[in-house]
Amino acid sequence: MKATTQLIHSIPVDEQTGAIAVPIYQTSTFVQEAPGINKGFDYSRSNNPTRATLEKIVAELEGGSTGLAFASGLAAIDNVIKLLRSGDEVVAVDDIYGGAFRLFDKVYSQYGIKVTYVDTADLREIKRAITPATRLIWLETPTNPTLKISDIAAIAELAHAHRALLCVDNTFATPALQQPLKLGADIVVHSATKYLGGHSDIIAGVVVTAEPELGARLKFFQNATGNILGPFDSFLLIRGLETLHLRVREHCRNALAIAKYLEQHPAVDKVFYPGLSSHPNHLLAAKQQSAFGGVVSFTLKDDTEAAANAFVMSTELFKLAESLGGIKSLLCHPAQMTHKSIPADIRRANGVADSLIRLSIGLEDSEDLINDLEQTFKSIYQSVIKKHAPAFA
Repeated sequence: MKATTQLIHSIPVDEQTGAIAVPIYQTSTFVQEAPGINKGFDYSRSNNPTRATLEKIVAELEGGSTGLAFASGLAAIDNVIKLLRSGDEVVAVDDIYGGAFRLFDKVYSQYGIKVTYVDTADLREIKRAITPATRLIWLETPTNPTLKISDIAAIAELAHAHRALLCVDNTFATPALQQPLKLGADIVVHSATKYLGGHSDIIAGVVVTAEPELGARLKFFQNATGNILGPFDSFLLIRGLETLHLRVREHCRNALAIAKYLEQHPAVDKVFYPGLSSHPNHLLAAKQQSAFGGVVSFTLKDDTEAAANAFVMSTELFKLAESLGGIKSLLCHPAQMTHKSIPADIRRANGVADSLIRLSIGLEDSEDLINDLEQTFKSIYQSVIKKHAPAFA
């Protein structure tokens, strides 16, 4: 059975009523037949039928044993880090989401958990960073926002040889394009706010584990801390998942067209998109992903914050906003937005330049999106265009 068909038919018909959509069990508690005897549900923090359905769906999507849904992507990350103890160490991707960096650097560092950041696209750097105290390797692949690709299978083998877990943030690729657990990862996390939800109308996170025992430990933390996703948002996330493969397919098609347009533009310095043959990790991305995703980043030849500000304030169809993965195209300036919590010297060293702009490519017609970018370039960068290609003037 194809993945799209499997996903759609993994969403159950309600046994009691025959409802084709998953019901919203908007209840805090459940009546028990006798003390400790119930129908599988006692209190919605511990379990809720709508959330339970969602968690089963995402586990199947990722090819895992256990799925867990949280109030945000950062809540999902926080739940995974609770596996660690004081004195444990983490090797993490250097081009990391700013919120994850803040959580590691400002919260868990005070509990004696050390994080070493390396370019995980280079296995040699990971090997050098691993110590006897390393308990977790943390990947984003593709990364946010420079879209580096790391070899999940090779890093999983390396992690397990050192008795460490491998966790992969699969937000950008989604299970429609990449399934890290099948490549050897132990844990997958998502900001489900993005592509899994797909409509910019919820905040949510999910965790999926390969092994039931690890899933049970994380389930205990979920219940103990109460970082759960509510039933209505669980319903919205299920509804978003129903069209995941269809949406991602179109995101990818539009993103490739826009990446090719940007690559030839005289005002652009670098384009970051693993679907381009010029991307340093293109062949690896083609090996472990079925397509290349809906995010494109680029830097300007005028590598200044002022130039980036002028650009992101001048588009019409691309809306300036945090987040990504929705049906409407968005753009942001990571240095001032998503990655502001990372010190400037570290941010720049990891490739997030002052002029880097991240595009979340939506489901509009690609020709309209390209025209929007073109009119922005022409209105903002006439001097650059004249210098590099008089024909554009």
